[in-house]
Amino acid sequence: MKKVLLMILILLVSSCQTKQVVVPAVVHNVQTTKEIVVKKAHLPIIGEVEPIYFLPMKSPFLARIDTGATTSSIDAKDVVYFERDGERWVTFKLVNRKTKEEHVFEKKIERSFKVKRMGDDERRKAVKMEVKMGKEVFNAFFSLADRESFDYQGLIGRNILTGRFIVDTSTSYTLN
Repeated sequence: MKKVLLMILILLVSSCQTKQVVVPAVVHNVQTTKEIVVKKAHLPIIGEVEPIYFLPMKSPFLARIDTGATTSSIDAKDVVYFERDGERWVTFKLVNRKTKEEHVFEKKIERSFKVKRMGDDERRKAVKMEVKMGKEVFNAFFSLADRESFDYQGLIGRNILTGRFIVDTSTSYTLN
């Protein structure tokens, strides 16, 4: 009986053996984990609230950092939609609550999308804004929203965060 069990065990083990195959070393633009970690280590760390400048304005707006938001948004006032050369445009005013600085922007509407909210979904328009966060100046999409009831006039979403910043919610005001 022991010999039969031993034979069955040997047959099972031998049938599970794998063949060694030589695969040629061909690398096609592959990042190693080490390269990814090093790349991320060079990104600035920001907190849950940071200043953002909407150029050409001189004073910063405080913005809530929200990794759950797809698109960033800004508190726009006096929003008026119009058509120019067959395209949809918008004029709106940004007013900094702290400094009272204000500027009227006229921008082409880049896209329209649905924002999921607790009560109702909301349709918003997005425009491309030139902004400065820390030392970096770049263009990014912002939805125009009424943020009067929120503590912060801006909301920074993944469209800005991805590949630019690492978020540490235990801190704030890390950018100059």
